[in-house]
Amino acid sequence: MKKLKIGVMGLGRGKSMINYCNNFDNAELVAICDKWHDLASINHINTNGIAFYDNFDEFIKHDMDVVMLANYANEHAPFAIKAMKAGKDVISEVLPAQCLKEYVELIEAVEETGRKYCYAENYCFMPTPLEMKKAYREGKLGELEYAEGEYIHDCETIWPEITRGEADHWRNNGYAFFYCTHSLGPIVHITGLRPVKVVGIQHGTTPSYDRLGIRSGSLGIEMVTMSNGAVVRSTHGALKRCSIWYNVQGTKGAMESQREIVPENKGVGQAYTWILPEDDPYLKADNQAYEPKLAPQFAESGHGGSDFVCLWNAIEYIRGNKDADIVDVYEAADMALPGLFSLFSDVCGPREQEIPDLRIKAERDKWRNDTRCVDPKVAGDMLLPSLPTGTPTYDQSVYDHVRDMWEVKKAEKLAANKK
Repeated sequence: MKKLKIGVMGLGRGKSMINYCNNFDNAELVAICDKWHDLASINHINTNGIAFYDNFDEFIKHDMDVVMLANYANEHAPFAIKAMKAGKDVISEVLPAQCLKEYVELIEAVEETGRKYCYAENYCFMPTPLEMKKAYREGKLGELEYAEGEYIHDCETIWPEITRGEADHWRNNGYAFFYCTHSLGPIVHITGLRPVKVVGIQHGTTPSYDRLGIRSGSLGIEMVTMSNGAVVRSTHGALKRCSIWYNVQGTKGAMESQREIVPENKGVGQAYTWILPEDDPYLKADNQAYEPKLAPQFAESGHGGSDFVCLWNAIEYIRGNKDADIVDVYEAADMALPGLFSLFSDVCGPREQEIPDLRIKAERDKWRNDTRCVDPKVAGDMLLPSLPTGTPTYDQSVYDHVRDMWEVKKAEKLAANKK
């Protein structure tokens, strides 16, 4: 199979794909695109021999096989559609889309163009979720009854770097359920079950959100009913104690990851199992703790090794490997739609929302003109507030201060890169 020519859109998060191309022989970086001309220098990216663009329409004319989308998280669907219509396969960072109209258009673009689409939800490919999927699909845990997923990440210290003080940056204009695929996504991928109903609730702003000008709730909790009747609690937000954690409870046993990522433990790198013996279902099983064995490439890449596994599978799938483990466009919608419908649940009701299956063409017609979201550029007259109490507002001086902090940090990074 040939080495794929890769173009990367977005040099922030896109650095993981650039590093991948520099280290593995099934992909070759040929072009990059970003509106920030200084990001290559800031992120210490070697651009020798690589075409640079600051215009996406020109970028996708370049001779390449795959477009890796690592641009703003609320803009992935339009760029993915453009790329596929230009004859490129797509690997998309999170989220897949930000409103139902975009979900319908994205899915139909995949179907109509015949291009391959992989959703880069790397948290599905962390060590413990991978082990959970293997055990669940082998029937060792039985049928899912309950599961929990957490993604708690306080980004205050890196906020100046990832928003540059832009008042209208998507990270300042989101809602607490927006990033739900980091918490719910692995549960969907482990079990293969589809979310069918959801109830969502948010916590409001916090002092750190006020300091940064974030117009969003700080914590979102989704109670999700799955297609087999199981219940899943998905929690994500910006509490001070960071946590990535997964727990799967089945009729035959359970698995969970280490409770929190802190220096003294292995976090999602360590799994715990509790499985009933086949010959005596009434005998209490002992907890078993173990660390999944990782390939050296896995251990060395970012996000607990999941960056490597996620990208390797996506590249192999596009190259024609039918056994590659990927998240396709339909599963991506299954993972992400509960976040959008949780927003509906929290700010406009009814409290329990039914989640559509967008694999069904007739179902799409109900939603193809639905632009409800918190982005004024997309929502139009269907604009929703980020919280039941409305969307918070902040003075421009807040964002000016964040921008000033970024300028100091940028100067430090550039100086360090010159050494």
